[in-house]
Amino acid sequence: MGRTFVTVITCAARGDAGMAYDAATYSTVLFGGGNGNVLKPTVVYGDTWIWRDGWFQKSPAASPSARGGPGMAYDPTTGTVVLFGGYSVDLTYLNDTWTWDGVTWTQQFPPASPPARSFNSQEMAYDSPTGTVVLFGGYGNGTVFGDTWEWDGKAKTWTQKFPASSPSPRGCALAYDRTGGQIVVFGGDNGGADCCRVYYGDTWTWDGITWTQQFPASAPSARTDVPMAYDPEIGKVVLFGGFNVPGQGLSDTWDWDGSTWSQRQTATKPGGRWSPAMDFDWVSKGLVLFGGELTGDPFANDTWLFIPIR
Repeated sequence: MGRTFVTVITCAARGDAGMAYDAATYSTVLFGGGNGNVLKPTVVYGDTWIWRDGWFQKSPAASPSARGGPGMAYDPTTGTVVLFGGYSVDLTYLNDTWTWDGVTWTQQFPPASPPARSFNSQEMAYDSPTGTVVLFGGYGNGTVFGDTWEWDGKAKTWTQKFPASSPSPRGCALAYDRTGGQIVVFGGDNGGADCCRVYYGDTWTWDGITWTQQFPASAPSARTDVPMAYDPEIGKVVLFGGFNVPGQGLSDTWDWDGSTWSQRQTATKPGGRWSPAMDFDWVSKGLVLFGGELTGDPFANDTWLFIPIR
């Protein structure tokens, strides 16, 4: 099926925002984001927006504190969007858990939680076979994580998993592949400074028990801070952009069919960028991509839809 990107103008420029499609309210939810401490002073946002063929700001009675880099995913077992962690304006890493019910945010107080961290791309996704939201990796307090956690929305608990094999510690791209029935992880980096960062180009899948490295015939180049989401209209996981040279965003599009990656050519596309928010919006019937950091380090406030060619 032919698909391309179209652009829409939207709210304040930022990267590292959390995004998830809320099936209970038929809307895509965006929370927070910031400038990643790239520009001074550091800026983070604490606003909640929903996408319904345009952006609309919400004013909930309660809300997480302003932050960049939160993880977000929709949990159909409770009909809520789950948010975890991020970084505050003073670059303190957070490990609080919140849920969005379409009207307001509610803080949850599980007996155990993952260590504080933030994410530069989507690293949480609902895993249908286990009925849990899976979290992997991230960065926090001088640590790069390689741990795997599951959020049970009904029990309101986080549980750490100890798989026999696992990707190395990293920030990475993560999405649930509905066709294959598995979580997919691609690429990422080791959290090093620009001088010594290691970029990854490996692909892993999670079957609810362990991680298994895949060896596809073709794959995107190694990269980090890349958005990734499942597109049910084409039955594939889609990846866009990221970077593997500091300050230079990529603008290529790839999709994963369960066994290999294929590059997808589009008539139009966003400019090169990293750390945008992206998820599939069932109302728009396409992926919604918002913001991110552009080549040369400015932040974007444009919205793109990855939709069928009409």
